[in-house]
Amino acid sequence: MIPAFLLRALTTSLLTAALCVAAALAPTRAQTSDKTLDKVSFGTNWVAEGEHGGFFQALADGTYKKYGLDVTIVPGGPNENNRMLLIAGKLDFFMSANSLQTFDAVTNNVPLVAVAAMFQKDPQVFLTHPEVKVAKIEDLKPLTLLISKEGITSYFQWLKSEYGFDENKVKPYTFNPQPFIVNKQTAMQGYVTSEPFAVEKAAGFKPNVLLLADYGFNSYSTLIETRRDLVDKKPDLVQRFVDASIVGWYHYVYGDNSAGNAMIKKLNPDMNDELLAYCVAKMREHGIVDSGDSIKNGIGAMTDERMASFFDKMVRAGVVKSAIDYRQGYTLRFVNKAVGAELRPKN
Repeated sequence: MIPAFLLRALTTSLLTAALCVAAALAPTRAQTSDKTLDKVSFGTNWVAEGEHGGFFQALADGTYKKYGLDVTIVPGGPNENNRMLLIAGKLDFFMSANSLQTFDAVTNNVPLVAVAAMFQKDPQVFLTHPEVKVAKIEDLKPLTLLISKEGITSYFQWLKSEYGFDENKVKPYTFNPQPFIVNKQTAMQGYVTSEPFAVEKAAGFKPNVLLLADYGFNSYSTLIETRRDLVDKKPDLVQRFVDASIVGWYHYVYGDNSAGNAMIKKLNPDMNDELLAYCVAKMREHGIVDSGDSIKNGIGAMTDERMASFFDKMVRAGVVKSAIDYRQGYTLRFVNKAVGAELRPKN
């Protein structure tokens, strides 16, 4: 329900502080009635929602267990910072918002590595009123853009460098849709999987939606992130967690996702069947999870070319420094193996 940049980016000060906390905790073993499972903890970056569905599905339907894992999912929230817990060794994996966090880890010498990208497209969108004729991203220029402070320092800088947008047309977005609803000459940021639904329910009209990923904002989103020491010491565990998560996402997007949704609703009563169905439908419609490289290489796919392209755009936009070796922030070792691809419907 909350756009990508709200409380999801970790500040440099938090990263630095976290490095001073206790050393990393290695995964332990837990005895079960049928076999020995590796105990694993995974932190999300927000409260349970449909955008996290594949992970909850893998837990609820037993996929993680089939891969020899006893997984605990730790939801995030406004008062939680699971990425800092990952750095401190209190969690084994974290759900990173986008590729910018990958670059940020390198910039600040934080020993984290992205090992898979569950979303091929960042869900970030702009919403406009149906009466306003907006057919392409340039058509947003005459409108007042409602953007969060996190958005201003990230994707809006790309809009400036790539499309010549003007900061004078921006007003703060406080995650309240009312200013957008009452003013037809505004465009509001959001997630394609949630904010259009919320606006339609609140205002009674269906907004137009422009997905930034369709216009060149080619960040990965919903990445699995872990520590370098875990990659080095427990590569088999990392591989199994990545593979099981990928299978969970295939089941959630294309199969019977009732088990995952039941777990999400239990953890977050604000979720309901209608919203969760909308989220899945929009992920499929826009290829959020499965499109581009994932069609051949499987969900979770990443490529050097895609990372290089997005890095170059962020350098031109002044968001990251050209001198950093961004390639240190991710590895292709655990993806691009077409794991679970047979679960994709043939049509």
